[in-house]
Amino acid sequence: MVKRRDLIKIGATVVAAGVLGAQNVLGSTDFEGNPERLGMLTDTTRCIGCRRCEAACNKANNLPAPKTSFEDTSVFEEERKPYVADVGSYTAVNRFEGEDGKPVYRKVQCMHCDEPACVTACPVAALTKSEAGPVVWDETICIGCRYCITACPFYVPAFEYSSAFDPKIQKCFMCNQRIKDGLVPACAEACPVEAIQFGKKKDLLKMAKLRIWGSPDKYIDHVYGETEAGGTGWMYISKLEFEKMGFPENIGTTSFPKLTKDFLSMVNLTLVSWPALLGGFYMASHKKPHGEHDEEPKEEIKHE
Repeated sequence: MVKRRDLIKIGATVVAAGVLGAQNVLGSTDFEGNPERLGMLTDTTRCIGCRRCEAACNKANNLPAPKTSFEDTSVFEEERKPYVADVGSYTAVNRFEGEDGKPVYRKVQCMHCDEPACVTACPVAALTKSEAGPVVWDETICIGCRYCITACPFYVPAFEYSSAFDPKIQKCFMCNQRIKDGLVPACAEACPVEAIQFGKKKDLLKMAKLRIWGSPDKYIDHVYGETEAGGTGWMYISKLEFEKMGFPENIGTTSFPKLTKDFLSMVNLTLVSWPALLGGFYMASHKKPHGEHDEEPKEEIKHE
């Protein structure tokens, strides 16, 4: 069953679809993705809450140092989200009480959905699902509409407001550049207990199911992310029920883009396209080039 707040997210996907046209909506056709795509697996039974993944993520992505050190365990007193308050990172580790009274830790970051609602919601294709697996962002074409934030079923993307003219979407990109360079994502490399695994999603899924099958008293019989919201690139296995660790409940197994498919086939797209289109024009016209505030925008386009 889809909740009211999830309908709002689906609505953001619909609005963006009006801009792009139904034929360009990811959910308008079946999307299986690259069968060899990469993913991540977190085993919460192994995580010790050391937060080395947070530190490695900050270093790899040149993010600012947190207000409190990564050794400070007082951060576990409240549940945190990435890139809000004093977290300032693409990931955050939270602590929960297990059924046996022992702590259980969950690493939070972008789920890199197989059919990402954020990608569908973006009217300018600033967010894309790469063939390799990570959901990545192109800051050179982002207009700051923030539809991705509204559309995400996992409440992940955040918006940096430190610059009115150069805001940035903040989320995990699965160390996309490191992957291109043949390296392992920083969090997986830094984990001292191998609670985070990186590899092909199909192989990670087999690994997860083998662990559950081999130790039924250690895990609940469920791989979170195998089917949730159409499947995600980041998966979890655990002994503690996932809803007790802050995972969205009743999220369903159908991707949010697919949930908009039938609606788009019945509604005149003009009804939903103009608000998004005009909003995009407004943001684009008021966004100044990076590093400039009073000068006229340069005509030269920056390429990587």
